[in-house]
Amino acid sequence: MSVHIAVNNLSVFYKEVCALKNLTLEIQRNEIFSIIGPANSGKTSFMQCLNRLNDLNQDYRKTGTIMMDGVDIDTLDVEDLRARAGIVFALPFPLPMSIAENITYGPRMHGMRSKAKLDEVVEQSLRDAYLWDEVKDRLNSPAMNLSGGQQQRLCIARVLAGKPEVILFDEPTSGLDPISTARVEETMVILKDRFTIVLVTNNVAQAARVGTRTAFFLMGEMVEVADTKTIFTAPSDRRTDEYVTGKFG
Repeated sequence: MSVHIAVNNLSVFYKEVCALKNLTLEIQRNEIFSIIGPANSGKTSFMQCLNRLNDLNQDYRKTGTIMMDGVDIDTLDVEDLRARAGIVFALPFPLPMSIAENITYGPRMHGMRSKAKLDEVVEQSLRDAYLWDEVKDRLNSPAMNLSGGQQQRLCIARVLAGKPEVILFDEPTSGLDPISTARVEETMVILKDRFTIVLVTNNVAQAARVGTRTAFFLMGEMVEVADTKTIFTAPSDRRTDEYVTGKFG
C-alpha cells in the first residue's frame, strides 16, 4: 500500500474550543480506515476536514496540514476536492427526484449532456453500489420510494458517479436495520479494492467487521492506531481496551 492521505499536526478549533489536537496519521490507499470513539472525540470534525466541509462553519479554524497524493488540500479547488473525496452521511438524503436523476445530477452539473453517457453512469454507479439488480426496472420512479437501506446505497452510487478517489462514510448505517447494515458493509468491503475509504462509526462491532486499520479517538486526541485486529484483541492503551470492551462510551 502507498500513503494516500497524510495528516500532520492537525488541530481543529471552533472559536476557542479545541475539537481536535495535534493529530498526525497516514491513511493508505485502498484500505478501510475506521475511526472509533465516544461522542465529542473529534471523529466527525476530522472527517469534515478531509473534504473541507468544515470551511462552511464560520467559527472553524485549523492548524497543521492534510496532504492528498502529496498535495496540500488547502491549495485545491474545493469543488474538485469534494468530488475526489465524496461523503456519505449518517442518514440517507436522496434528492426529491427519480432514482436515475439522483445519479445524473452531479454529472449534469459538470456539463455532461450525452444521454448515452448519462445512462452508462447510472448503470455503472448503481452496479458499483450493488443496487442495480434491485432498481433497474424502476429507474424513473421516485428515489424516496426506496427502503432506507436502498436509499443509503443510492447515496453511495451518487457519490461514485462523481468518480472519487476517497469515500468518506460518516456513521453510514446508524439509522438502518441489521440486514440493510450488512448490505452497506458488504458494499464498503468490495469498494475498498478501488477506493480509499474512511469510516467514522460509533459501532465498534462495525469497525471490527470491516476496518483494515482502526484509530481510537478520545476527547479530541488520537489515543492509538493499529491494524483492526490488534485494536480489538491487544490494544496498547488501557483506554482503548476499556472502550472496545464496552466499559465506557
